[in-house]
Amino acid sequence: MGKSSRTNPKVAVLMGGPSAEREVSLSSGRECAAALVGEGFEVVELDAGPDLYARLLDIKPDVVFNALHGRWGEDGCVQGLLEWMRIPYTHSGVLASALAMDKQRSKEVYQAEGLPVVPSVIVPKVEVSKAHVMEPPYVAKPNNEGSSVGIYIVHEGSNGPPQLSDDMPEHVMVEKYVAGRELTVTVMGDRALTVTEIMTDGGWYDYDAKYKPGGSWHVLPADIPQDIFDRCMDYALKAHNALGCKGVTRTDFRWDDSMGADGLFLLETNTQPGMTPTSLAPEQAEHNGMTFGQLCAWMVEDASCDR
Repeated sequence: MGKSSRTNPKVAVLMGGPSAEREVSLSSGRECAAALVGEGFEVVELDAGPDLYARLLDIKPDVVFNALHGRWGEDGCVQGLLEWMRIPYTHSGVLASALAMDKQRSKEVYQAEGLPVVPSVIVPKVEVSKAHVMEPPYVAKPNNEGSSVGIYIVHEGSNGPPQLSDDMPEHVMVEKYVAGRELTVTVMGDRALTVTEIMTDGGWYDYDAKYKPGGSWHVLPADIPQDIFDRCMDYALKAHNALGCKGVTRTDFRWDDSMGADGLFLLETNTQPGMTPTSLAPEQAEHNGMTFGQLCAWMVEDASCDR
């Protein structure tokens, strides 16, 4: 972290912003800001708008705690601004953020590391709506939005292709649907914390299941065979390092338990995992004996430029 004349570093918590995940980010940001105040930091909450550069010049924070989710906040854009301004910040740097946000490119990085991924293609939206571009079952989703925004599942025996909404991007990712269990691992610095299994009533971990109380429940540590548990921990750390991530990330897996180790696939790495009361990363930190406040404080202490 950058040196400061203040005994209590001034932390600007970036939240909100213009992405599809604005509401989740506001929730994350408020929780983190309150926790940092509790840990003795001087905190300014900052809703990231077009005047962000001017606001940061005015506030003169020692550190920026990045609680943005989705495009602009999670894809290297705001990280570039903070590098330009030489303000130490949390989470991953420009390149790692951009790579992890682009699902197809991050898959290429995983494959180069020998990590198991689900087959997928990037296709123009119009083609996806015209005819099946892949044998069902498959999933169509944006290549660079997070939090299960705009995901279409096409089931086996489906009559026709998905009719994608107008707000979907011009090109979308079409990915083979893998049935199975949802697993996730938080990496903090240089260590994987534990494996959580995410259980839902509806069978699909969608936006509501992620963020509405009672939408999903978490089993941690996950009740899975030790070899699968160990692989998840190993793969998550390898993914974090291969992408060049820093601070806290969360890597999601799908495991088809009928296939044993061959049924484990790495889906994506989140460089800005949710930091709300129902979020997975804080739960895993708590499981490892770290309070929410201590986790947020660790992230501030870990902040730097040139990430």
